[in-house]
Amino acid sequence: MPSTPSLLERISEDFADLTFENGQHFEWQPDSRTVVYDIDDPYFDAHLLHEVSHAILNHTKYDRDIDLIAMERDAWQLAKVEMAERYGVRVPASILHYDMDTYRDWLHSRSTCPHCGSNGLQVKKREYRCVTCLRSWKVNEARSCALRRYRIT
Repeated sequence: MPSTPSLLERISEDFADLTFENGQHFEWQPDSRTVVYDIDDPYFDAHLLHEVSHAILNHTKYDRDIDLIAMERDAWQLAKVEMAERYGVRVPASILHYDMDTYRDWLHSRSTCPHCGSNGLQVKKREYRCVTCLRSWKVNEARSCALRRYRIT
């Protein structure tokens, strides 16, 4: 059993400016400064440190999808090095790598041209252009729902 209650209590006290709310998955909500957590997550401690790290780093929004990858990397780095030591928590490398892989897979899917299958470049928020066939497509938010790509040209 993870040290869930005591860690959550300590972090809640240390970060009194944040709101902590039980939910179905872990998430940082910058507008309300809320860390949503899943009490049943087997890696509760690691994921809690990660989401609090987003708050510490003041992660709010991103314009390019690659910026989200950088924010995730930075939050995991802070969680694994400083936060884990501060709270005596072990952040398994396998969890960090798995979570980062999900974001890399997300980015790869978004940047794959729906016409020819090559990888494209992001040209605007939620819009990509293929370097091979020069077609464009838009993507939805799709961080917690199914990815949709819509051809433009």
